[in-house]
Amino acid sequence: MFKKTFVGGIHPNDGKALSMNKPIRSVLPKGDLVYPLSQHIGAPAEAVVKKGDRVLAGQKIAQAKGFVSASVFSSVSGTVKAIEPRRVVTGDNVMSIVIENDHQYEEVEYAPVKELADMTREEIITAIKEAGVVGMGGAGFPTHVKLSPKEPEKIEYVIANCAECEPYLTSDYRRMIEEPEKLIDGLKVMLQLFPNARAILAVEDNKPEAIRILKEKTKSEDKISVAALHTKYPQGSERHLIYAVTKRSINSSMLPADAGCVVDNVDTIVAVNRAVREGKPLMNRIVTVTGDAIKEPQNFMVRIGTSYKELVDEAGGFVTKPEKIVSGGPMMGFAIFDLQVPTTKTASALLCMIKDEVSACEPSACINCGRCAEVCPGRVVPKLLAEYAERYDLEKFEKYDGLECCECGCCSYICPAKRPLTQAIKSARKIVLAEKKKKQGV
Repeated sequence: MFKKTFVGGIHPNDGKALSMNKPIRSVLPKGDLVYPLSQHIGAPAEAVVKKGDRVLAGQKIAQAKGFVSASVFSSVSGTVKAIEPRRVVTGDNVMSIVIENDHQYEEVEYAPVKELADMTREEIITAIKEAGVVGMGGAGFPTHVKLSPKEPEKIEYVIANCAECEPYLTSDYRRMIEEPEKLIDGLKVMLQLFPNARAILAVEDNKPEAIRILKEKTKSEDKISVAALHTKYPQGSERHLIYAVTKRSINSSMLPADAGCVVDNVDTIVAVNRAVREGKPLMNRIVTVTGDAIKEPQNFMVRIGTSYKELVDEAGGFVTKPEKIVSGGPMMGFAIFDLQVPTTKTASALLCMIKDEVSACEPSACINCGRCAEVCPGRVVPKLLAEYAERYDLEKFEKYDGLECCECGCCSYICPAKRPLTQAIKSARKIVLAEKKKKQGV
C-alpha cells in the first residue's frame, strides 16, 4: 500500500523501543525552578514580578513583549528568588526568573471560559496568546501568530504533525496513545478558526497503534481524517510534511499558509485545547528521557522550569557516565555539557549516550559519491554548499540555494567521509540570514 512521503531522507536506527512503551509519568520538581524569558522565537518576554514576590502556579511572571513573543507562567507556587542570567541548553546565558518552590503547588483561580461554539475567532486567538502557547516541537514560534494568517479563509488544511520522526523521541506517541481526545479536541479548536479547512492527523506507519486509536476516535468526524506516512526522517519537517500530505511545495521564502496549510505538533495542539477550553496557560509538557546511558528510560510530564538533572535522577540515573548528552533528538538536538539547565516550552527530550560515536569519527576528503545530494530533502547539493561555507563564499552559497537547507542532518549522517556538512551549512545560513535582517533594519 502506498504511503505518503517526500523525495530524499534517511532511515536511521530510531531507538524508540527504549521508551515507547513507558506510560507518561508526572514528576514534581524538588529544587528551584528557572524560567528563561526567551523560550520562543521573537522578542523576549518582560518580567512582571520582582525578587521576593510570592507567586502561584499558573500565574503570569513575564509578559509577551510585542506580537511575536510569548508570555511565561510559573508552574509552581513559591517565592521569586532572583531575576538574573542563567545558562540554557544552547550554552547561552539568558535572563531568567528563578523561583524557590514551596512544594504546595497552589494554583491561581482561572477565569471562566465560554463554550467553543460561542467564541469568536478573536477570542480564540486571544486565549491562545494569553496562555503563552508556542510551537513545542522545537522551533518555539508563538502559536497565536501562526494561527493568524492574513487570509484565514484560504487555509484548506490543518495538519497535526504526529510523525515524531526524530530518533529516540516518544513523547508525542505516548500522548496519542494515552490522551487522543485532547489532541482531537485541540484540532476542533483550530478548525473553528478556518471555516474552509479540514484537519489531517499525519502519523508515520511505525506507530500502528496510534493510527488505529486515532482512526477509531475520528470515524464519526467529517472534517478530521488520519493519514499514514511512510516512516522516514525528516518526515516531520514542516515543509516535507506538507508535501507528503498535500503534494504542495513551499520553499524557504514561503510560509505554510502560502500553500493553504497550518501545521502544529501534537503537544502544541493539546496546549491550544487547554488554553481555549480550560483557560489554562502553558506550564508543563512531556519530556522523553532516554538513551543507552539511562537506567530507566521514561516519558515524564514535567513542570516547565525543572532542571534536567532532576529528570535524570527520576529515570534512575546513569548506567555509566555518558560521553554524549543531547537536549532533543540525535539529528537536530543540542549537545549539552551541564545538566543543571532548565526544561523549557520547547524541551522535547534528553538523550544520554554511553559512546559519542560522532566525535570518534575522523573526517576525510570528499569522494564525490553524491550520497548527500541523494538523501537531501531540500534537493540541494550539500557538498558544494559546505565548500562555499568553508570558503566564506556567501554569494555562491546563496546562489546555489543554501537557504533551502532545513538543517536536518541527513547529509552528515550519510556521508562516508564523515564530513560535518550540516554544521558548515548551518553556520553559513545564520550569517546570510543575519545579514538580510541587518539590511532590512530588523
